[in-house]
Amino acid sequence: MTIVGWIIEGVLFAFIAFLWVRFITDWVQVFARAWEPRGPVLVFLELAYTVTDPPINGLRRVIKPIRIGNFALDISFILVMILAYVLLSVNRSTLLL
Repeated sequence: MTIVGWIIEGVLFAFIAFLWVRFITDWVQVFARAWEPRGPVLVFLELAYTVTDPPINGLRRVIKPIRIGNFALDISFILVMILAYVLLSVNRSTLLL
């Protein structure tokens, strides 16, 4: 059971790392609109978006953005990040048993 737990831990850790890369990249694109990744950075970001898009887009279909006046708050990314950390915590607690 421990080897399976360690594999799950590694997968969740990598997924959370990709979520953080996506988060930082999205904010860089907000503040530096002319920035376009090239070369190996583009390949790495494509991998990060390919891994994180399915759960975020799936949650976006279920939970619509919250409308606040002219502003729409999309909470799907936040919920996926929280869920990933909860799963990591549950996995770590079962590894200690």
